[in-house]
Amino acid sequence: MPINLKDKPVFVVGQERSGTTLLMTMLGCHPRIAVPEVAWWYPRFRGYLHTYGDLTDIANLRTLANEMIFGLMVPFWGMPVNPKTIVDEVLNEIKEHSFAGIYCAMLERYARWIGKPRWGEKTPNNVFYAKEILEDFPGAQFLCVTRDPRDMAADAIRSSFGPTNAYAAATEWKFGQETIQSLRSELPATTWLDVHYEKLVRNPEPTLNRICEFIGESYSSEMLNFHTTQIAQNRRNHRDHTALGEPVSDRYVGIYKEQLSMRDQRIVVGIVGKEMETEGYQPDVDPLVLDPAEAAYQEELDGRYRAAMLDGPLGRQHIWESYNDWLADQREARRKKGIWNKSTSMPNGVAGHPHEDLMTGVRAPKKWKEQFSFKRRFS
Repeated sequence: MPINLKDKPVFVVGQERSGTTLLMTMLGCHPRIAVPEVAWWYPRFRGYLHTYGDLTDIANLRTLANEMIFGLMVPFWGMPVNPKTIVDEVLNEIKEHSFAGIYCAMLERYARWIGKPRWGEKTPNNVFYAKEILEDFPGAQFLCVTRDPRDMAADAIRSSFGPTNAYAAATEWKFGQETIQSLRSELPATTWLDVHYEKLVRNPEPTLNRICEFIGESYSSEMLNFHTTQIAQNRRNHRDHTALGEPVSDRYVGIYKEQLSMRDQRIVVGIVGKEMETEGYQPDVDPLVLDPAEAAYQEELDGRYRAAMLDGPLGRQHIWESYNDWLADQREARRKKGIWNKSTSMPNGVAGHPHEDLMTGVRAPKKWKEQFSFKRRFS
């Protein structure tokens, strides 16, 4: 059953390294909207709900709630809770016995703790689950952030997660942008708003005014104080998000000119030149289309590097990936118990999709994790 809320939930979506975290912290500074750290619940769970069995069975629902609540990267979103009772408390507050019921109860709990009437959530990959979100929350509104794929590639390559070369980055951007462009054409203007990263950082106040008008809120200058929040200050301590601890700036626009080689720039344009122009980004080099053998080589290198770097200097990715693999093991364990079987899989499930890893946020292919004897740090 869909959950209709008086105050529409707001979802910040896009592609990783596009500026969704910046907008998340800005939105969370609005006096009426509570936005916690990322949840990753739609990518991790929504496509696999059939593996939990009938959720009207309280035991099955409790299993789902446990895996969702105790798997947050930031435990309990910083809320003071009793780990022994938190699941019972959430299950006592749900509007319905479903994934959406658990999801909504946790977000409402966070909003109450912050003291705000409305909640939002940012998980970039929720963009792949927009239709499922609207099934669960018909009034949901989406703020979709898009960034120049060349800058995204440059940012990702130096990051502790995500694609490790220009070919992989551009391929991911292409799939993501095809999804975004399709949703943009299908969803009504009252549901979907495009936000380009470059406009957000160059003209923050007019852009935030437009966002507030879209979601039916008055603009608040407090949104520009995002860098003073606890979430931003925590994030700035990690190499991938140091800029969040400072006022908004456009100094990360055009970084590809220094950080990507000319060949890499041409590879990106060769893959996504058409989509770039649709988004208003003009190619400034001739496209380079890799032959199939070279493309396969770049794809394999990307998989190898991702797996080898999981236990790199920023070990959070190692823990997070351990959680992903643990969830997969739990699904298989439930199958062996007879809770579900492959004939009962959901028609909109992601299992077996060519981009399953990307859509669900898996950081490295299983093949290469096994090749490098990836050791888990989550149980």
